[in-house]
Amino acid sequence: MIVSLSVSNFRSFLSEETFSLAASNRLAGSHDDHTVPIPNSDRKVLRVGVLYGANGAGKSNLFKALRYIRSVALWGREKARSTNREPFRLAEVSETPSSFDLQFIAADRLYRYGFKADDFRIIEEWLVEVIGGREKIIYERVTDTDGQVTVDAPGLAGIGEKLSALVTVGGPQNQSFLATVHVTLNKADYGDHLSTVLVWFRDGLELIGPNTPHRQLGSYLAENPECLDFAGAFLKSVSTGVDHLLVHKKEITEEELRSLLPDHMVARVLKDVEDDDSQTSIRLGDGNELLIERTDANHFYRITVRAAHQTGSGSIVPFELKDESDGTKRLLNLMPALHGIHSEAKVFFIDEIDRSLHPNLVWEFIDFYLKTCGGSDAQIIITTHESSLLDLELLRRDEIWFAEKDSTSATKLYSLTDFNVRKDLEIRKHYLSGRFGAVPFLGDINRLLTDKGHIA
Repeated sequence: MIVSLSVSNFRSFLSEETFSLAASNRLAGSHDDHTVPIPNSDRKVLRVGVLYGANGAGKSNLFKALRYIRSVALWGREKARSTNREPFRLAEVSETPSSFDLQFIAADRLYRYGFKADDFRIIEEWLVEVIGGREKIIYERVTDTDGQVTVDAPGLAGIGEKLSALVTVGGPQNQSFLATVHVTLNKADYGDHLSTVLVWFRDGLELIGPNTPHRQLGSYLAENPECLDFAGAFLKSVSTGVDHLLVHKKEITEEELRSLLPDHMVARVLKDVEDDDSQTSIRLGDGNELLIERTDANHFYRITVRAAHQTGSGSIVPFELKDESDGTKRLLNLMPALHGIHSEAKVFFIDEIDRSLHPNLVWEFIDFYLKTCGGSDAQIIITTHESSLLDLELLRRDEIWFAEKDSTSATKLYSLTDFNVRKDLEIRKHYLSGRFGAVPFLGDINRLLTDKGHIA
């Protein structure tokens, strides 16, 4: 679970801004079931975070910051390649490092991971375990102006010769030490802390963009019949016209695989499977997916997802997903997140959850999550414009956040707890009237019409 995320000099963020999901002590007694204890602390973390803002205010840039942090944490970079950071462009800060700091809970421990980067170097990097008010350093890394990387790793001492050698070498200047471990060593050589953190970044953080289909949706539904049944029942219950879902998994030959993919992709896919010693999944289009598994030999499967509709006479007609509405497809891509609440300690960050969805469906989605997430360590963070969620019967005040740009066009983040509001206040009405900011400033549109001669 994410406790806080701080960002500076990245896209629309200039000075450091912090998005915090630490529960406010002032709100004790308000939806206490929305909170989970933070390990080794008397504080709690929230199960949900909702971020509002006008178009262009920077909501999605928080999502992109987290996606960038994950890429830096996990993936290696070729020498002489840039760090791919995106500094703030509306001020003279191109030489100033971009900074990221993330506090998260993994395997019942609170970690803080972060780094500072310029265009070609990870200048600083740190990983600490937070125990109460004390920080236990696992490693700290610095890169000097000559590109020399130095790692001080008191929390990694005695784990193994390979990790010790990597600490001594440091790794490339444009690549995080965490990624260097990930792409260089085997899992058995990581040690407990690094293994926990890498697994969390790889498997415990699900980032779902507005146009991004769920990774390996067909494979997930084929391997999780309970989720398949749940997704079909949910789609039926919200009147999408879908009665249930059909998943077909068929083994195909290598020749059939080659007929579906270009040669260069076939070579890359087979190499990836051999390297990972597990499986690779590739989307072919709406509802179609390839699954490549490696056991004693490679096995290739084509997986197809269809939506079953019922005619007036009771017969079933399967529809390709391409024939379904955008809203139905969006809901289907969110189903693994909603179902995974029961069994997976994951963070689901959904950017623009209201894309193609009716306001009532967005409200029902969050309400269903909150009613069923008890006992799990799952967490959902969303960005949205959907004002129906501004309901203190549904959410706590500290779960509601706003993004707004200041006079320098830099994004500022703030919470509803920054305002003195009554418990019975109609939050939605006051938000739309502009009391809390983070709404579009429309200016004088009538003047534009007058200038064009549309109004006498």
